[in-house]
Amino acid sequence: MMGRMNTSHPRHLVVALVAVSALVLAGCSDNLTDLERAQAQVSAKEKAVTEAESAFSSASEAFCSASVDYITAVDVYGDVINETTPTVGDVQNAGTDLVAPRDDAMNTAQAAVDAQNALVTAQEELIAAQQALAIAEAGPSGTPSPVDAVTPSATELAPEATVERVKLAESDFAQTSEGIDPSTPLREASEQFHAAAVGLELSWINLFVNTGCATEDQARLASETAKAYTKTLQKHLKDAEYYTGEVDGIYGPLTTQAVEDLQKKHDLPVTGTLDLETANALQADLIALGFTEAQASLASTAAVQQTLTLIGYWDGPVDGVWTDELTDAVKEAQEALGVEPTGEIDAATVKAFQETLAKVADLLSPSPEPEPSVTPEPSSSPSS
Repeated sequence: MMGRMNTSHPRHLVVALVAVSALVLAGCSDNLTDLERAQAQVSAKEKAVTEAESAFSSASEAFCSASVDYITAVDVYGDVINETTPTVGDVQNAGTDLVAPRDDAMNTAQAAVDAQNALVTAQEELIAAQQALAIAEAGPSGTPSPVDAVTPSATELAPEATVERVKLAESDFAQTSEGIDPSTPLREASEQFHAAAVGLELSWINLFVNTGCATEDQARLASETAKAYTKTLQKHLKDAEYYTGEVDGIYGPLTTQAVEDLQKKHDLPVTGTLDLETANALQADLIALGFTEAQASLASTAAVQQTLTLIGYWDGPVDGVWTDELTDAVKEAQEALGVEPTGEIDAATVKAFQETLAKVADLLSPSPEPEPSVTPEPSSSPSS
């Protein structure tokens, strides 16, 4: 019982009320037929399903929101690394501000899975209640009508391969951060961290799309980004004589087989997906084969190409190869953004890129609903 009973009532009145209530409840219970009980149970289970659906929808929205925050944090952090005064210490401490958004994304993902499982349980209980109702309606000698329902099951919120790619990228990012120490050359440290951040961001964008969080514009942008990334991988695999297919940006069986062949050659776990060790093995093969015309950091050059593509100054391949055409594109972008057109990526250029990319990043946030316009009511005429 919550609260205290008012002691100003006579004791005999309280006792009488309790006794009457008990009799009424007992009478109601006795008067309920099996059919009525079954109908009441179905109503209760229908309400439970509605509540579970609402909870699952809310949990899914929370995951989508948290994953946007994490993707944005990873993207911005990569730019901060390039812009700040470069020290190995900066790179060593990189990623600490990703802990909170990462935890939020992970926790909301688990909450969405739990909410989906609760919804499945509620649906199963509703079907059982509907079957009991059918038996009650048929009576002792009748044949129950079949319940028209599909057995519910918890479908994967994202393909297993997508989830595994996120796990690999998270592991690579952590491994890269831990592997950088004061003896690591600055350029190497920055490039390693940037490459791991790009891989991490791409894996989460893919998860964001595959879980149904993305709008049409977001899905298009993510698809273009993933396709450009895959084209770069295919070109490097072809250069290293692992890939024999067309460079089409589709991560299909031939690409998977090429990555597996690379992993087998270097005694790496054969997964068919590109993790940090596999990427390093591919880079070593390319250097051994004399592909020195590509700059030392394929990842950094590819990042420049990708940035220029997103802000509208590059329509060439995102292949990590620095060409005269890329220099011209950098100059064009610098001139348009009010930066000295040197053709080189300096701090001023990175800052200008950041400001422009912030507008592109708005695609990751749903547009706010327009506020309804309010038509003022006409004022009443003063009475004469």
